[in-house]
Amino acid sequence: PHVLAHAAELAPEVLAVDSIQTVHDPALGSSPGSVAQVRECAAQLVQLAKTRSPAVILVGHVTKEGTLAGPRVLEHVVDTVLSFEGERHHALRLLRAQKHRFGSTDELGLFEMSDAGLRAVADPSCLFLGDRRPGVAGCAVVPVLDGRRPLLVEVQALVAGSSLTMPRRSVQGLDSARVALVLAVLERRCSVSLANSDVYASAAGGVRVGDPGADLGIALALASASSGRPLADDVIACGEIGLGGEVRQVAQTGRRLAEAARLGFRAAIVPGSAPDTGAALELVRVATVRDALDAAGLRAEQPTVVSLAK
Repeated sequence: PHVLAHAAELAPEVLAVDSIQTVHDPALGSSPGSVAQVRECAAQLVQLAKTRSPAVILVGHVTKEGTLAGPRVLEHVVDTVLSFEGERHHALRLLRAQKHRFGSTDELGLFEMSDAGLRAVADPSCLFLGDRRPGVAGCAVVPVLDGRRPLLVEVQALVAGSSLTMPRRSVQGLDSARVALVLAVLERRCSVSLANSDVYASAAGGVRVGDPGADLGIALALASASSGRPLADDVIACGEIGLGGEVRQVAQTGRRLAEAARLGFRAAIVPGSAPDTGAALELVRVATVRDALDAAGLRAEQPTVVSLAK
């Protein structure tokens, strides 16, 4: 009641409530944060927005899994649900729309935490690749889609000998299930055995990559780390890997390749079925992961096919 009375007195254009779990209505008799309190308080604030037309922003707690805490009805009564994500030890912050009644949820906002606060990142691909070292084995650049936004991300892998009965598998920023799939395909279809080695894989820059289009880049990074031979610095890889070792086409290939061409990359290892997008890149088409390893010169005594002169 006090929040509603204060809002009626001030007539603000924007009303931010931080957080909805701490607001309570004494008439309900339950404690703040309970299902009944969150549901009823949210409904009253929504009614305020409809009758007096302020923009109401409800800040809510999240669970350990990253989902909105409290009753699901809270998501249903509002028009838009935004999540603000970021790794604790990285400066990058991502703003995503999980629900948007008046538009698409495929948009992504990227911000960097600085001494002066948050600032928008105009070119996130340059940010992710800014500290990249050329000529290092175990590194591959992949064009991924986050929503509708193409991003270039460096995938890194490290393979080391292990004395453990069950060698380590450490994955950061990547889908651990897809990394396990790629490892299995490399061993069964390409004779790249990493069963007795510790394997570390990560996406540099604090970004999380769940795009299947990163599969081929992960495979090349792992094979490069195992062989000790680096990929060419001006080459990207894009494609989904199937259990049969085939490389499959992914969505929005043209936008991915255009972003790579904009940043100066000169060649792309892509599935054989990938369309000719017109991007200023040499397309090296492959049908299988084995073909991709051959093209990148990562199999035993194979010459490097993708090696462009500057």
